[in-house]
Amino acid sequence: LPVSPAMMQPQQSSAHGIGLGALALPMSPGSLRTVAATPLGTLSAEAVRRHGARSFGQRTSHWRGSCTLPALSAAAVASATAASWRARGARARRRSTQEGAAPTIVLPAKGRRDITTCRADFPALAQEVRPGVPLVYLDNAATSHKPRSVLEEMSRFYSEDNSNVHRGMHTLSIRATDAFEGARAKVAKFIGASDPVEVIFTRNATEAINLVARTWARAKLKAGDEIITTAMEHHSNIVPWQMLAEETGVKLRFVRVNKEGTFDRDMFEQLLSPKTRLVSVSHVSNVLGCINPAKWIAERAHSVGAKVLFDCCQSIPHMPVKVHELGADWIVGSGHKMCGPTGSGFLWGRAELLREAPPFLGGGEMINEVTLEGSTYSDIPHKFEAGTPAFGEAVALGAACDYLSEVGMEEVALHEKALAEHLWRRVGELPGVTRYGPSPSVEGGRAALLCFNIDGCHPNDVATFVDQDAGVAMRSGHHCCQPLHRELGVTATARLSTYLYNTTEEIDLAVDAIRDAAELLRGAGYSSVAI
Repeated sequence: LPVSPAMMQPQQSSAHGIGLGALALPMSPGSLRTVAATPLGTLSAEAVRRHGARSFGQRTSHWRGSCTLPALSAAAVASATAASWRARGARARRRSTQEGAAPTIVLPAKGRRDITTCRADFPALAQEVRPGVPLVYLDNAATSHKPRSVLEEMSRFYSEDNSNVHRGMHTLSIRATDAFEGARAKVAKFIGASDPVEVIFTRNATEAINLVARTWARAKLKAGDEIITTAMEHHSNIVPWQMLAEETGVKLRFVRVNKEGTFDRDMFEQLLSPKTRLVSVSHVSNVLGCINPAKWIAERAHSVGAKVLFDCCQSIPHMPVKVHELGADWIVGSGHKMCGPTGSGFLWGRAELLREAPPFLGGGEMINEVTLEGSTYSDIPHKFEAGTPAFGEAVALGAACDYLSEVGMEEVALHEKALAEHLWRRVGELPGVTRYGPSPSVEGGRAALLCFNIDGCHPNDVATFVDQDAGVAMRSGHHCCQPLHRELGVTATARLSTYLYNTTEEIDLAVDAIRDAAELLRGAGYSSVAI
């Protein structure tokens, strides 16, 4: 990039600038980006050379037509930029012949955002569902809303960097690849993985579980081997194993729910045997709200030689989750439940298990060499990512990891602990209510979601009335957990589920609306469908 002193012009500081003494360099998209996240005086020419000029502003800013830099000389900026792009070209050439190493990513320091004010970061929450009726969104176990930084990063990526990833030698492809692999490294860092290659991008957590079932489990398990799961699982952690059992003769064993509405440790111990080859369990139930003893489950499973998969869709967005602390062999996560976009999920697995498993799908990207006689396959993670990936969604998921890291997952967990206690107490005040799952006072607590039923009121009717009357978005039905609802003796439940941006006031408003709806339904004799 040619830079001359004549191109350097003064620029006023702004909310997106870095303070006094800065210079603005007019540039076109594809060159340096805004480096708003960089404190004054910390961006040196050497730093630009070392990390690439674009990376400094990738997290928080999008193209604004100029790049704010400390007062470096024009020669230093030009030298640093040229060195950066020479290095990127070299990396691209290496990718054409071998797998390139993922970039080193340092997530933002926790606590840089105030959880008490973060609600303003989510534009969807500011809307009225009808004139004069503001949205009260309490359906977060189904999907979360997205902060502005995630929405802007996804828009920025498709506006500026959109190009198919890997193998391309041109500028956009190099930038897209850097962003895609950078997102993988962010996810790995967020869950405490030791190596980004252990993170496989998928469309969702359902695909991630199916990937394990259709690769490692299909190759390693045989008739007579046993898989232990539970009656509280989401269908995505039951159906793939049922399909595998039909195909291979593997037997499924189910841990039931105890009277407290939690994982039955005694029954699990009874089911464990040398025949147990895999244990696949949710970390947090999306119906009961119980937090299962993941570390203990993993230790007991490993003691008989079994592998362990945890469905972490309801835990990763709400509490610190580190894979090696859990003792897992695989975990799955869902991007859209953790402030990321739909179509983004991931599988984390131990590298040796991923490498010994056959590919999931065949096609482009996952191959090393193809001849008419046969094919050889890429190393992980690309072996499991056939075809064009959802790279824009992956980049936005990386931005979601940034956002949650800035808030701090410890702060999220503390905030939701208070919400869980308030939710349990307020719903318990409703006449004729039955709450499902353990109380917040149990060891380990419970998640900030609650399923319940009210005598004489069908959950679907309750959910419809509170939406129409008070703008409360809640869920009703079986929540993709039909076996669990049969265990509970009902066909459906109502569910309120909170997240980092919710407040106790919203819970109060929702409970008051539910009380009004129940009184109306009972008085009219309208809600007569048996549950």
